[in-house]
Amino acid sequence: VQLVESGGGLVQPGGSLRLSCAASGSIVSIYVMGWYRQAPGKQRELVARIPSGGRTTYADSVKGRFTISRDNAKNMVYLQMNSLKPEDTAVYYCNVEGRSWTGTDFGSWGQGTQVTVSS
Repeated sequence: VQLVESGGGLVQPGGSLRLSCAASGSIVSIYVMGWYRQAPGKQRELVARIPSGGRTTYADSVKGRFTISRDNAKNMVYLQMNSLKPEDTAVYYCNVEGRSWTGTDFGSWGQGTQVTVSS
């Protein structure tokens, strides 16, 4: 299963960005899709996750500013990021967990996309 992310870049504080992640390969079903981020010198942390048919989860630091959504027909997940702050600067990674045609569960990571919030 391959994940391709897009939408990162440089934005001023208070600005917005929308990240996209497309999953492809031998996918039968997707259990959960999510976004994580890793800032320099810090551990990777959960930003938001959206299970199939379940409640979304957000990190406290992004609640009210970020919105995660998914398109099940296209196997895509999005992260709308508003009111961005310099502390949101990080590499953002897409993560997908599901079941493949081989009958086994999988967990895949994207290559990461850089988000830089700076004036």
